[in-house]
Amino acid sequence: MFHVKQFDVLVIGGGHAGVEAAAAAARRGAKVGLVTHSAATIGVMSCNPSIGGVGKGHLVREIDALDGLMGRAADSAAIHWRMLNRSKGSAVHGPRVQADRRRYRHSIIQQLSHMPAITIVQGEATKLVLRGGVLVGVELDDGDTIQTRALVIATGTFLGGRLFRGDDRQVGGRIDERAATILGAEMRALGLPMGRLKTGTPPRLDGRTIDWAALAPQPSDREHWSMSFMPCSSRLPQLHCAITRTNERTHAIVRDGLASSPLLTGAITGEGPRYCPSIEDKINRFGDRDGHQIFLEPEGLDDHLIYPNGISTSLSSAIQEQMIKSIDGLGRAEIVAHGYAVEYDFIDPRSLDRRLALTALDGVFCAGQINGSTGYEEAAAQGLIAGANAAARACDLEPLILDRTSSYLGVMIDDLVLQGVSEPYRMLTARAEYRLLLRADNAETRLTPLGLERGLISEKRLRHFVRRERDRALIRAGHVDDMEAALIQEVEEDRRYAPYLARQSDEIERMRRDGAVPIPRGTALNAIAGLSNEMIDRLTLADPTTLDEASRVRGVTPAALSALWLHTRKMIA
Repeated sequence: MFHVKQFDVLVIGGGHAGVEAAAAAARRGAKVGLVTHSAATIGVMSCNPSIGGVGKGHLVREIDALDGLMGRAADSAAIHWRMLNRSKGSAVHGPRVQADRRRYRHSIIQQLSHMPAITIVQGEATKLVLRGGVLVGVELDDGDTIQTRALVIATGTFLGGRLFRGDDRQVGGRIDERAATILGAEMRALGLPMGRLKTGTPPRLDGRTIDWAALAPQPSDREHWSMSFMPCSSRLPQLHCAITRTNERTHAIVRDGLASSPLLTGAITGEGPRYCPSIEDKINRFGDRDGHQIFLEPEGLDDHLIYPNGISTSLSSAIQEQMIKSIDGLGRAEIVAHGYAVEYDFIDPRSLDRRLALTALDGVFCAGQINGSTGYEEAAAQGLIAGANAAARACDLEPLILDRTSSYLGVMIDDLVLQGVSEPYRMLTARAEYRLLLRADNAETRLTPLGLERGLISEKRLRHFVRRERDRALIRAGHVDDMEAALIQEVEEDRRYAPYLARQSDEIERMRRDGAVPIPRGTALNAIAGLSNEMIDRLTLADPTTLDEASRVRGVTPAALSALWLHTRKMIA
């Protein structure tokens, strides 16, 4: 039977990007439909059971500062806490937790259930309904049409997804889950600039068959801290992780299996993540190393599965069995689920604006792996921005646009929409030139006021923020009795970094003053003396609108920037 439903904002996909998009749109007052193949997979951690890390932890704190879901879900499910980069300055500290998969998903579902503006729609989106180049709705596989003023596409690895394990090939976005094949073909037919990327996952091990006594344990941090600025009142029992390494025998087994690896036979054409390569890539590219570290990470308190972080693979099941048994402590380990690679469609993010809206299709926003990124945290962060801006379009509100000086969120979006990607994008602290300002511990101070202005902050969060702002002021005035330790530390770090922050603030002001100058675009670049054809081509492709944007286009030389600056100064004069 044919039905028509209507929402202000429609979100396709129930992963990390989709749930943050739906929640952000709902917090801004939109009526939201969340379309997913199965409600049972909403909020699932599809790969590693961890949240945060260096750079990624900054994103989680910024999501939380804007009242997102991820930080609170991570705290409620955390079974192992570790602050990375402790030996370095606080600006690059990376909060990271191992999460109980089942409890993490339960927290996400629980948080969504408190948002009556969100309706779960089970089905497969198959077609975008356009009228004069403007999105007006989406068709589902059962014949239903959903009308909407704004759409967020957050399909993860499901858009045109294919799975690879040795010679085995399957269509899917995750193992045993169907891909969004029809929608992928539909988007290609619309002429959108699309390509293929790849990611992968390791085999899962039965923890009861691991020789833990032979391995180096990695305990949870003793110090209490949280991912969210609104921490849970209680903590789950903590589990140890353990560390092992590959060895020469492991490497020989992998080399013997490379001939049938889809990564090297050409079956997979998409580029994989540089900073999280498969074990095949590691051994093929870094053959001189005598071993690669593996972190054995528990997947839950009531689950015996172990995630061996560091050996994602597309090798055959037989080779995976041999590889695992060659590793110290894993000689008797049993594989419960074999690893695999997944290749999927993505949209060139240079076709998006800073709202994460497609410039070619009015009303369509994109978030997560469809934009060429990798990782839960990057996906969730984009979901929040896309959902907030989809609600802005649907409900005639102010957009949420962040820049590089305000947040890692702004850095990531600027990198994606200006530079594009040649491999899955991962957030790193090195990407943020103003990272002394953008610490993980001060994300609430930086971003929650903006969230309040944009209607993203709930009443509960507002009460919490007002109390913490009052306490911050008291600490700055020298009153520290019975104050929250995290707040005291934040104020102390502000004081420690004060000279450097003042210097960076001056740099930001100069950048905003000179960098905001508009520059010629398109064919007008040909009239600028001193610009080579190569520089013109690079600038035309990236299409920066200001001198500041042009300075961040990959490969644009200082000489070219000088030519642009001189030309614009002459035009102003």
